[in-house]
Amino acid sequence: MDLQDLIDRAEITDAITRYTLAIDEGDFDRLDTVFTPDAHIDYTESGGVSDSYPVVKAWLAEALPAFSTHRVHMLGQVAIELDDANEAAEVTAYFHNPMRISDGKGGERVVEVGGTYHHSFVRTPDGWRSRRLHERVAWTRGF
Repeated sequence: MDLQDLIDRAEITDAITRYTLAIDEGDFDRLDTVFTPDAHIDYTESGGVSDSYPVVKAWLAEALPAFSTHRVHMLGQVAIELDDANEAAEVTAYFHNPMRISDGKGGERVVEVGGTYHHSFVRTPDGWRSRRLHERVAWTRGF
């Protein structure tokens, strides 16, 4: 592994962190620094949509406020497989995502989703961006 490999891996990991912070903080415009404009995102395993990035970005802004602003992603292992030219990468990242939602009785309850994010990243003039995200759900709790 050379210095460029390490830099690329750090930049991809930073992009995944920006993704989780944007989702957790409801700063959906920050997702523009994570995805290519033509990216495809698939959240169907957690009850969401599968569509182009602009459509999914709008859906996130509409759907996620149902959950409290206290969303907290936690990432585990991140596996990055760079292609030979360091121009593309397949990335898998473990996640645990607890969120609070109304219990319908004036209080809140915690719901959780855990699984893996599967990204296809490409190098762009603006840095590494995901052109595909598939969220694979391994388990849920509290729904």
